[in-house]
Amino acid sequence: MVRSTLGTRMLRSLLRSGKAQQRSVGKLVTGLLTAAAKSAKAAKSKTAKAKAAKPRSVAAKVVNKAVPSRSAKAKPAPASHAPPSAPGLWLASHYPSRGEPGALGGKRMSYWLYLPREAPAAGSAGMPLLVMLHGCQQTATQFAQGTRMNALADKAGYAVVYPQQLLSSQAQRCWKWYDKATQEGGGDVRMIVGIIDKVAQQYPIDRRRIYICGISAGAAMAYIVALNHPELIAAAGLHSAPAFGAGHNVVGALGVMQHGAGLRVERAIHEVLLREPQFPALPAILIQGMGDQVVRPINQSQLTRQSLMLNRMQVGADYKVTHKAGRGNSHNRQDIHDFYVGRKLILRVAQVARLEHAWSGGDPSLAFNAKAGPDASKMMLDFFGRHRR
Repeated sequence: MVRSTLGTRMLRSLLRSGKAQQRSVGKLVTGLLTAAAKSAKAAKSKTAKAKAAKPRSVAAKVVNKAVPSRSAKAKPAPASHAPPSAPGLWLASHYPSRGEPGALGGKRMSYWLYLPREAPAAGSAGMPLLVMLHGCQQTATQFAQGTRMNALADKAGYAVVYPQQLLSSQAQRCWKWYDKATQEGGGDVRMIVGIIDKVAQQYPIDRRRIYICGISAGAAMAYIVALNHPELIAAAGLHSAPAFGAGHNVVGALGVMQHGAGLRVERAIHEVLLREPQFPALPAILIQGMGDQVVRPINQSQLTRQSLMLNRMQVGADYKVTHKAGRGNSHNRQDIHDFYVGRKLILRVAQVARLEHAWSGGDPSLAFNAKAGPDASKMMLDFFGRHRR
């Protein structure tokens, strides 16, 4: 377990050093993340060497019907990149593809796409799409394996896309959620949105049902994408996420993870609403381990305040709150607060007792996944199923 004083000692050491501002955020948080990973039983990742599942005919028809051109076609992922126990189609691609416009500074971002075995019903608006953003020191395929999201998504008929941060952009594959330009919609936000648009053009995707979620830095990035493209995202899921709108440098990023966003909690959302006065409702589910020493629970409290402000559910607004307390045993007891406007669930806040910095109910053979429930992947899909843009 990461000691409660570790982040403080690191922060003080960095502040004494005049060179700290020039370090990457990955170097700052590696000590915290590595300690958390080593302490977990699942710290040693086991590379999956299972054979890639053969696509069934229905999934193949979806691909052949929807791909517009050979140059843009996603290819079946190598067996070493295939998550286990999913019966649909697992594809690997890049954005932009070679010769395709849209590259930012020459960058090409890899992504993996899961298509369910059952095609959308004839006459339907298409499949819902879930965008999954991994955390620091993870790859997209490890995130797919650890969360087991594909197997659940297959049953619910979801397509799932997993963008992967470039090592050339961040040595620990951390999304740069702390960067001010990124928070305002620049940087990797444009690449992620480009991937979403590309997938939605190539396959029968219901554009009213596009959702985004992630863990840690990936959760922070998911929220940033949703805040900058509310017309695109129907709901967001944030697991172990830092509060939005603060940091703005590498030392500040670590400070947010340990102590929250401070004076920026409400100011950052106020700036979003100034840029977009007609900002629509943005439903969100927030899942937080109360034993998390990497991204501390104060961040969830502040994200709750930010979501209430964003959805205009402050004091005096007409909304109600329900509370389900003490579900589960001592290892995975969960408290859930639901915030409703009328009969619509806008915000779900789930707190899991003793959960550290890991995906709840994930595959414990991979780092940053906790065997004990509740199953965060199922919670995400259950919440998303209530919403459409």
